[in-house]
Amino acid sequence: MTTVLITGTNRGIGLEFVRQFLARGDTVLATCRHPDSARVLQQLQKENRQLRVLALDVASTESLQNFPQRLTADAIDIFINNAGVYGPRDASFGNVDGETWMSVLQVNSIAPILLTQLLIDKLRAGVDKKLLYVTSKMGSIDDNRGGGSYIYRSSKTALNAVVKSLAVDLASEGFKAAVLHPGWVLTDMGGPNALIDTATSVAGMMGVIDSLDIERSGSFFNNDGSVIPW
Repeated sequence: MTTVLITGTNRGIGLEFVRQFLARGDTVLATCRHPDSARVLQQLQKENRQLRVLALDVASTESLQNFPQRLTADAIDIFINNAGVYGPRDASFGNVDGETWMSVLQVNSIAPILLTQLLIDKLRAGVDKKLLYVTSKMGSIDDNRGGGSYIYRSSKTALNAVVKSLAVDLASEGFKAAVLHPGWVLTDMGGPNALIDTATSVAGMMGVIDSLDIERSGSFFNNDGSVIPW
């Protein structure tokens, strides 16, 4: 049985990952900042013994450092870093604030590598050894034709660089790491004009996760499995 750890699961893409992995019979460790107020997760946990909901605030160094000690699982087979923030929507040239930028970088770019380091022993004990990080096509330098969005774009570009290095550094241990673009999804972050729903996006990304091997490790994948240029 596969054990999957997913961050940022109280809504949207993270919540849909929880639903679809549970539907396959996997054990799911789902994190969010405030489990007591995550009503859908709490209901899912009552209905399915394979789900455990845990508190984790990736913006808090203390929460990150304490998290591994609160995990009962001895091994994690698949790690999905989904937690992320967009930051201010008006981060155009002339309107970029350094303090806000740092807070977004902390969540989107720094916390993922810190959490991976903290969990590495449990990840090493896993069978699948797959590390996935939800990014955005907006982090592609090659694809940037619209400019602007300095804070969000740069945070996802930084995440992409981090995961590429992880794929190289951990390859000798059998780890496979990749970044996943979910598409423009109907979520609070994606907004009402998005093109696909969460079920379609997550189903596609799970197909990518299932097929991820050492040869394709370190890639930047769209939700349909195609490769996005850096």
